[in-house]
Amino acid sequence: MPYVNIKITREGATAAQKAALIKGATQLLVDVLGKNPATTVVVVEEIETDNWGIGGESITVRRQAGR
Repeated sequence: MPYVNIKITREGATAAQKAALIKGATQLLVDVLGKNPATTVVVVEEIETDNWGIGGESITVRRQAGR
């Protein structure tokens, strides 16, 4: 039973976009590894930009600085 965890920043991904991620990740596992889509679990987690950091800075700070 494959388990896929997709983490994105919480910046307005629509329900349709998240559904497309779930469908696409499931199909990728079917196509590449022959996995059963009925037992493939895909979770989309949305993380606040204050809680996601790169290079010692939060995404919020990096976006405000134009990086």
